Amino acid sequence: MKIEGLLSENCIVLNLDLALKSEVIEKMLSIVANQPGVIDIGRLREDVFRREQEMSTGIGKSLALPHAKSGGVSLPVMALATLRNAINFDSIDEEPVRIVFLLATPEEMLSEHLKLLGRITRLAGRDDVRQRLLLASSAAEVIELFREEEMDFPQI
Repeated sequence: MKIEGLLSENCIVLNLDLALKSEVIEKMLSIVANQPGVIDIGRLREDVFRREQEMSTGIGKSLALPHAKSGGVSLPVMALATLRNAINFDSIDEEPVRIVFLLATPEEMLSEHLKLLGRITRLAGRDDVRQRLLLASSAAEVIELFREEEMDFPQI
């Protein structure tokens, strides 16, 4: 399972203009709400916000990764947004966020969930990849970026 295989163009939003962490997470949830793997958006929302309350998913380097293992999905789902303006996400490095990934996997997919989180942080943690994401002008360009970057990565 690769990022470029999970992301679809309709789950990518560039230059999102929101000011609050909760607004961004809500927008990300609305982006995935009609994806085939989402069977209960209310439960998914609850699980993502519960996880966020446990510990911020602002992982540093301008990245946030709200995520959950949830009974609200039957398949892994992912969305990505770049933000027009950096926002406070209570990040571990106390820096504002400009790139947000939402990841949700079924509860029984713990191993895949952890591998996907690791893949996202490994790729998006690179300065060059973050810069390309922020400069992307289309969702297709974002998917192509991950296709190129994941060519040498093993399948999950």
